[in-house]
Amino acid sequence: MSKQKPKALITDGLRFGRFPITAVQPAVEGGKFPAKAVAGESLVVGATAFREGHDQLGVSAVLLDPRGKERQRVRLAQPRGPRGMGTDRWEGLLTPPATGNWSFVIEAWHDRYGTWHHNAEVKVEAGIDVELMLAEGAALLSEASEDPARPSADRRTLRMAVVVLADASRAPEVRLAAGFSAEVADVVERQPIRELVTVSEPYPLLVERELAGRGAWYEFFPRSEGAHRNPETGEWTSGTFRTAAKRLDAVAAMGFDIIYMPPIHPIGVQHRKGPNNTLLAGPHDPGSPWAIGGKDGGHDAIHPELGTFEDFDAFVARAGELGLEVALDLALQAAPDHPWVQSHPEWFTTRVDGSIAYAENPPKKYQDIFPINFDNDPAGLSNEILRIVFLWVSHGVKIFRVDNPHTKPVWFWEWLIGKVNKKHPDVVFLAEAFTRPAMMHALGRAGFQQSYSYFTWRNTKEELEEYFQEISHESPAYFRPNFFVNTPDILTQYLQFGGPAAFKIRAALAATASPIWGVYAGYELYEHVARPGAEEYIDNEKFEYKARDWDVAAESGRTLAPYLTRLNEIRHTHPALGDLQNLTLHQSTDNATVVYSKHKTLPDGTKDTLIIVVNVDPHGTRESTVSLDLAALELDPADLTGNGGFMVDDLVTGESWEWGEYNYVRLDAHVEPAHILSIRR
Repeated sequence: MSKQKPKALITDGLRFGRFPITAVQPAVEGGKFPAKAVAGESLVVGATAFREGHDQLGVSAVLLDPRGKERQRVRLAQPRGPRGMGTDRWEGLLTPPATGNWSFVIEAWHDRYGTWHHNAEVKVEAGIDVELMLAEGAALLSEASEDPARPSADRRTLRMAVVVLADASRAPEVRLAAGFSAEVADVVERQPIRELVTVSEPYPLLVERELAGRGAWYEFFPRSEGAHRNPETGEWTSGTFRTAAKRLDAVAAMGFDIIYMPPIHPIGVQHRKGPNNTLLAGPHDPGSPWAIGGKDGGHDAIHPELGTFEDFDAFVARAGELGLEVALDLALQAAPDHPWVQSHPEWFTTRVDGSIAYAENPPKKYQDIFPINFDNDPAGLSNEILRIVFLWVSHGVKIFRVDNPHTKPVWFWEWLIGKVNKKHPDVVFLAEAFTRPAMMHALGRAGFQQSYSYFTWRNTKEELEEYFQEISHESPAYFRPNFFVNTPDILTQYLQFGGPAAFKIRAALAATASPIWGVYAGYELYEHVARPGAEEYIDNEKFEYKARDWDVAAESGRTLAPYLTRLNEIRHTHPALGDLQNLTLHQSTDNATVVYSKHKTLPDGTKDTLIIVVNVDPHGTRESTVSLDLAALELDPADLTGNGGFMVDDLVTGESWEWGEYNYVRLDAHVEPAHILSIRR
């Protein structure tokens, strides 16, 4: 006998199911691109779901592993405040445990217990349909108690409630209390009594390795590490991979996870730039590493002064021994004497006079760099770049910081990252894209795991709060911000004129507000002198060697290294700082005191909560009253003191205080400009 086909529903083929489910998050362009996640990250998942009439609706999110198997199910709730009340918005947290192409669905369903609970509560109190309401409750819980999918202990709990509900010899309020008990509520919360379940389409979720969305970066020029100058001739001897490897111990000791190096390839001679970006270079000026290519090769070669591939491999191996990963710069451009200029002139833009156009970012001119052009031979150029990336991956490089990706077509990045990650899913790309938001966000959608951000120029309380809200709640599905505090090209006026306090403030903000942050070498020495009229360093390391005496700085105490070390220690020991979406802004009465918290519930049920209070005025002392959103801190009665407050420990100074909803704070920028407070549980 043939098996009958399931009966078609009248809703089949319609855009709305039994219950409407709309505005699902995280969904990038409706699921056209996967939302981003990191293994172990708690993701805010939500939807707008509603129904006709007055019966209760339940909403759940279901996490599906790469094989489509259910791995986690959470019931969503309405958010606190105006986003939840009366908006039909539902949210909760999903935590994918491993990497891969995961997905999730939203389920909306008739909440039978919630509907009965609401109706019975109103009617029994009013004396309306009392016996009917109690009988309906008994029937509902009796049916649920027969469900073989429920644990036996839960079934017993429901049966005991049914006995009391059906006992007409007891007072109605006693019978109702049995159906409303905390034990019954717990059983139903774990396994709701559902019907008319409506399931959304699946939404893709790309779960990547930890360093795709977390980590502390440290940038240095290998040619400067170990470089020295002949006092008689004034000529420099370049550092090498071998000498640079000696600096890795100090970088690892500060708790950084990634060592990033600017381009390590041969540097062009034609139109080489001199010190401070001058047009004429002397015979011994090293030139900008971003002017790639010369007689010794191009992007697949190593500058001979740095060493050989064997030396590079030894550098990567030493970094690995110290727990560091090496990130290389992928700068898709060429010096005028790059081999490509002769072999593939079609990969560049030719002007009407026959010359090749050099790079410009008015008023800046880069005569030593030719931008590449994808329009003449997109397949040939793309495949050559893919070959180069695979070459460096074969030498242990799994992280690439990409220079100016916004000057190349977005389709190319989608193609390249897709090709690379299909073969090597652990390879990470960081977009150095200081450009318009639409392009930055498109690069994230195209596949970039992380990006430089506007944090560098957000300095006031108002600017920081607005940006923190954006990166944590508006764009995290596709844009992971890397809070670099400085770069060889960027020395903000805040750092130029803020003194040592400014360096502490920016480091504290970057290390606690984003799961990804970074510094460029010299930051710990408070290097702050700019080229006149510019937001970049004087005697810029891009164009010359820079020998720093780390030992003298440490001996004199004029170094921020201990503070950076402590920040990274806090990051490594407090999982709440590893998530992006869990930032909550709080209030302060001072216009230069920023307050925010990070909260995470761990798999074992323990809670990690930090409150960060920062004086962003580097020139003085600020006093304020801090007002906390206690619900966001998820405090249990067991966390509270006898006074109804809670204890906090300052992870920087070691001091402890009893805090509550309102707290007086005084921060002297010249002593300790920030509190990083851990709630004692």
